[in-house]
Amino acid sequence: MTGTIKRLTDKGFGFILPDGADKDLFFHSSALVGVTFTELAVEDKVTFDTEQSEKGPRAVNVNRA
Repeated sequence: MTGTIKRLTDKGFGFILPDGADKDLFFHSSALVGVTFTELAVEDKVTFDTEQSEKGPRAVNVNRA
């Protein structure tokens, strides 16, 4: 899937808005591949997969598009 970084925190997590969706997906810095958390910025395009967690869907395998 593809989407856009909408928010990043200083605690190592952020939120992605998937293309064509209206609800953000949570991601943690441990879900990044090929990029570090500090290299990401709001409005960056990313690719990712989703998985279910106990708190709902989250983005994994997040990389810059």
